[in-house]
Amino acid sequence: MSSIREKAAAAVRCRKEVLPSGLTVLCRTMPDYSTVHAMYGTAFGSTTREFVLDGKKITLPAGTAHFLEHKMFESEEGDAFALYAKTGASANAFTSWDRTCYIFSATSCIDENLDILLNMVGKPWFTKETIAKEQGIIGQEIKMYDDSPDWRLLTGLFRCLYPTDPIRDDIAGTVESIAQLTPELLYACTDAFYNPGNMVLAVAGNIEMDQVLDACRRAGLDKPVQPHTVELPSPAPEGPIARRELQFSMPVTRPCFALGYREQPIARGDIKREILCDMLPDLICGGLTDLYRKLYDQALVNPEFSGDYILTRSSCSIAFTGESSCPQEVVQMVRDEIARQRREGVDPELFTLVKNQMYGELLAVLEGVEDAAGQIALAFLKGTTLEDQIAMLASLTPADANEALQTMMLPENEAYVEITPQQ
Repeated sequence: MSSIREKAAAAVRCRKEVLPSGLTVLCRTMPDYSTVHAMYGTAFGSTTREFVLDGKKITLPAGTAHFLEHKMFESEEGDAFALYAKTGASANAFTSWDRTCYIFSATSCIDENLDILLNMVGKPWFTKETIAKEQGIIGQEIKMYDDSPDWRLLTGLFRCLYPTDPIRDDIAGTVESIAQLTPELLYACTDAFYNPGNMVLAVAGNIEMDQVLDACRRAGLDKPVQPHTVELPSPAPEGPIARRELQFSMPVTRPCFALGYREQPIARGDIKREILCDMLPDLICGGLTDLYRKLYDQALVNPEFSGDYILTRSSCSIAFTGESSCPQEVVQMVRDEIARQRREGVDPELFTLVKNQMYGELLAVLEGVEDAAGQIALAFLKGTTLEDQIAMLASLTPADANEALQTMMLPENEAYVEITPQQ
């Protein structure tokens, strides 16, 4: 196992520094590339709706993390996008269920772009007037998500699987929920989760760690910061599945479907269970399986049909999604294959193929600067490293998959959602 870890560490080649401010800096130097990609991330996403900050309980409306992401680009000096435009960088940000990340890619003016990124995120500025303006903008974005079949399918599935977990709510919230936001609430979030000790700066490309550390020093991140005490509530146990089936209509050309299973939450740093959650859908109906070939040859699914897992601090689920003219037939075939493998066990040859495929995917992300920065940042926010993931994957056996199948993707934890074409 130690030999595997050494080989994995050599493949990843990532330097790490923890600054006096608490910020973790990760740098993957890739000298043969012309681009630098940086990601500044925090473990604060849409499902964080309640916390205690310095002894005071804070309750957030749905959509707070996403709203805050938008607001961080604005300061008293102007909009950060305008500053990036002057340097020629491509900048963006995103909010998921468990994290918020700010990114840029550039081929020049790297120091200037790092300064923009670190100062933008490190100096929040909110007023009632700017919040009111952003509420109108995000309201339009919420309506856009309402028109997305893929997104409606996923949120519908979560509402079926979970009676109370915040993953039920749209990442962007609703027009009504974001109307409750105030400067005080947003500042409480930045105090709690935008503290450097809760963040990671991951950089990949034609750059050295010393250049990244110099930017951190210019932003004052080489000095200790005022600590805050933040407590998150323990995940509440969920009751029975909220709803077994949900069907609604949208303007789609073919029915869209989602078959989902609610699993036990995964403890932070439990790499083995997370990799198994990632692997099982590929063993059931991934592109290397007989079931996928049968579904595809019979034109029951298109190439977008797939299985995946969704993980947050308080939830874990596995979902099979796609389009089909016969969605109920596809879903029953997936159920039958899960039951068969539970009885008979995983085919060892298929297990090896899927395992090798996952190896390839893990190593492939390290060949592009954007994916490399994103993956090392994501691993850190999950409490692990890419080396640990590769080493754990190497240790897995068919017996591990068979054991997981006995307790996962059970019929009693299942829900089904279907979108039918509007007449």
